[in-house]
Amino acid sequence: MTGANRPAWATVAGDEERYRPLYARLLGLRFVNPGGVLCFLFFEGTIALAVLLALAELVTWWAVLVLPVVVAAMVKLNDMVAAIVVRSAALVPEQERDRFRRQMEPVVGRARVEWISHSVTGVVITAEPVPPTRRADPSG
Repeated sequence: MTGANRPAWATVAGDEERYRPLYARLLGLRFVNPGGVLCFLFFEGTIALAVLLALAELVTWWAVLVLPVVVAAMVKLNDMVAAIVVRSAALVPEQERDRFRRQMEPVVGRARVEWISHSVTGVVITAEPVPPTRRADPSG
């Protein structure tokens, strides 16, 4: 897609499209943006894994073809799910988003702690502020 035809909620700009790895461009990923190393692992890594499994006779040689295709399908499915999540998040009213942000903000302040006497016979718990003490001058 060119920059003019891309949806506004897509994460990759049109100018950056040509610098993306070939794997991501071939799959047409819009929301999942894997880097070069991750694309290498998705494609060449799964081929190497399938070859090792086939050499160990744990799977047939068809796995060398099937495993990269299955991983690519899972990556594309993940991208499609991310698209649904982004679109549904855009439907949340601004008031709800503000309320959620207020609930998630950390609160900084002081809390008053009341001292409670427990029911231990003969023991009274009291707390009073301790006056600051002066340190002795080390020089004498």
